[in-house]
Amino acid sequence: MEYGLWFHMALWRSLPGTLLLYPALAIHGSLGLWALYQRRNFKWKVTEAVQLIFGLSIPALLCTHAIGQRLGPELWGLQKSYGQTLYNLWLVRPDFGVMQVTVLLVAWIHGCIGIYLWLRLRSFFPRIAPLLLVGAVMLPSLALLGFYQQGQVVLQLAQQPEQVAEWRSPARIGTPAQRATLENIRNNFLLAYAGAIGLVFLARGVRVLRERRRGMIRLTYPDRTIRVPKGLSVLEASFRYRLPHASVCGGKGRCSTCRIRVHGDRSRLPRPSTREVFVLERVGASADPAVRLACQLRPQSDISLVPILPPQADTSFVYGKSQTHLSEERYLACMFVDMRGSTEMAQKRLPFDTVFIVNRFLAAVSQAVMEAGGQPNQYVGDGLLALFGLNTDRATACRQALNAAAMVAGNVDHLNKMFAEAERNPIRFGIGVHAGEVITGDIGYRDTVVFTALGDTVNVTARLEELTKELECQVVLSDEALKTAGLAPSGLPSREIVIRGHVP
Repeated sequence: MEYGLWFHMALWRSLPGTLLLYPALAIHGSLGLWALYQRRNFKWKVTEAVQLIFGLSIPALLCTHAIGQRLGPELWGLQKSYGQTLYNLWLVRPDFGVMQVTVLLVAWIHGCIGIYLWLRLRSFFPRIAPLLLVGAVMLPSLALLGFYQQGQVVLQLAQQPEQVAEWRSPARIGTPAQRATLENIRNNFLLAYAGAIGLVFLARGVRVLRERRRGMIRLTYPDRTIRVPKGLSVLEASFRYRLPHASVCGGKGRCSTCRIRVHGDRSRLPRPSTREVFVLERVGASADPAVRLACQLRPQSDISLVPILPPQADTSFVYGKSQTHLSEERYLACMFVDMRGSTEMAQKRLPFDTVFIVNRFLAAVSQAVMEAGGQPNQYVGDGLLALFGLNTDRATACRQALNAAAMVAGNVDHLNKMFAEAERNPIRFGIGVHAGEVITGDIGYRDTVVFTALGDTVNVTARLEELTKELECQVVLSDEALKTAGLAPSGLPSREIVIRGHVP
């Protein structure tokens, strides 16, 4: 340790080391005070609260060590060593020893939280997180073990009077007057630091008074309207009134999960900052002027808004593993497939057998849909709603749906051959295919939000599937789907029917 101390001193007492270390400490402390001032609410996540509290406590915990180890040698040429320091921490002032262990843990945890909050928004973080956790636990553990081990060595050396005399000599610890001077400097620093924290709270109060004088604005959410002072961001307003609002990064403009859609007149909205533009471009939302980041938008007039992501959105939305779908109207081809006789099957077979057969049927249908280019969307009991045209044009979507219907028939025939010996009654099904304008978007609540399609087109598709029972056929196609696919109806039986609940 004493050998390594030479390299330590050579680095941090050099001019470059001094210009790097102490301005960094000053900037770090100032950023902690600024974070305390900037915080508009005290609805904390645990990591946020621990990070800020630990960050603000580091200067107070570290000042005794920094003043004694740097100013003493600089002012009076005191000769510090690990042996003398450990003797003081273990025997003379064990309370200082506890403080040193505390500041090590506090500073390390504070830094680890900062690195976690930074890296968790990166797509590679889940892969390297276990390695980072090992380092975060092992490094301070080894440091504390070294502190303990060398403390035991110092306790043995303390049995030698001549060694103690050297450690306690004025050349190492200074005269009583010098120590009193260092103590006064520490006390003055602590008073100044406490005063700085007090000034921050005073500045917060002044800001509240100024905001009230500037007037109030209305923010209209889908289910509530609130009044807030001008100057608050939309995210801060949500937190102040305890309105659920997604925010993975805590409102630092990094994650985009707090983004909203502003309805109505947007001419009086402040222009997006460079940071906001960068984040919106990263998620592909910059082309829509109605989409803004709630943590960056500070409206100066009444607005109406809708949060885009669910309140429980996590980092998976940042990585791109989970996505949100904006509500929009679009042309899709829909196909509804339903298994016949599943209720009777459930009455005659064991639950396991029934579920097994239904799952095999849905697997055969889903495989046909995906191979044709569609997307299985909703599983309703023994039925399936499939969508075509999410990434293709109208004609292609309709042809894909018709092709999928034919492939479903082939897959179910193959399934019936597999079950021929065990099942007396073959699996039967009905298919309805229709195309038209639908509304797509995320529907649901909390953890059960799903992307789906709504509208008259979906309802007609379900009704066409029901007609297969009445018409005793497997597939009923709408004229719209057939014409859009570019196919002639020659050779196909046709009927004009009235769809229950459908307005032509």
